[in-house]
Amino acid sequence: MRQQPHTRRQLWPKWLLLRRLNQLMVFITFAIGPWCGWWLIKGNLSASLVLDLVPLSDPLVSLQTLMAGHWAPTLMLGGGIIAVMYGVLGGRSFCSWVCPVNVITDAAAYLRRKLQLPKTTTLAPHLRYFVLAMVLALPLLTGVLAWEWINPVPVVYRAILFTSISSLWVLVLIFLLDLFISERAWCGHLCPSGAMYSLLGKLSPIRMSVQPKSCDRCMDCFDICPEPQVLKAALKGDQPQLTASDCSLCGRCIDVCHQDVFHYQTKLLVTTKVTPQHSNNSPRTADKAEINP
Repeated sequence: MRQQPHTRRQLWPKWLLLRRLNQLMVFITFAIGPWCGWWLIKGNLSASLVLDLVPLSDPLVSLQTLMAGHWAPTLMLGGGIIAVMYGVLGGRSFCSWVCPVNVITDAAAYLRRKLQLPKTTTLAPHLRYFVLAMVLALPLLTGVLAWEWINPVPVVYRAILFTSISSLWVLVLIFLLDLFISERAWCGHLCPSGAMYSLLGKLSPIRMSVQPKSCDRCMDCFDICPEPQVLKAALKGDQPQLTASDCSLCGRCIDVCHQDVFHYQTKLLVTTKVTPQHSNNSPRTADKAEINP
């Protein structure tokens, strides 16, 4: 049974609003070129050029190009810059703070909660790494960047900026998959870009810190988290941070937690190990965490 909250929740979901603002600002940065003729950045999230000088590219696109047998120095440099940037900021922060598909999958998750749709199909979180391997194998076998034909990230930008609707079926499919088939199926289980950024974020110093002693086992964080499996070890008291690189640093756990259990922090600031504190006659947070969220 859930315990009643002892303190008031935040009036506004601060981190959700900040993410939406950041996603909008990134989109506007790309949009003012074709819409207004002010070319601060040319291209899209797959590959772009900032001020006609600095190349940026999706590391997955760079790897696919290499696997296809092509050497493109500018593309490789751009992929390296992005890899280093998200290696520091937290690989999957791209997924929650930049990627436009996140808005679609968050909308599907919101509707699932409102409609109280049952969980029907459960997918393994590590399935995304097999999809990533397939995406990298395709250009090796065919010489073509086949994934980029249907990659939903540039599909969103093409649809809005250039009214290209030929690939919108990909976005509709992702929305329906997340809404009716499996919760967070795309971002949480299938997306190869998410798998790539998760690997890049393994050494990131930015983490979500946890104070398990403050947890009242309301389970709101499990309900809202797009990667609930990353919460278990920390809420058991086994570690002071969410160390799993699957965490997208979205901050939704902070927004919904009324006990201030979660905070952004860097590895360098953590000097002590959290020790589990459980009484013999009190249910452990770990026991609650064994529930499939």
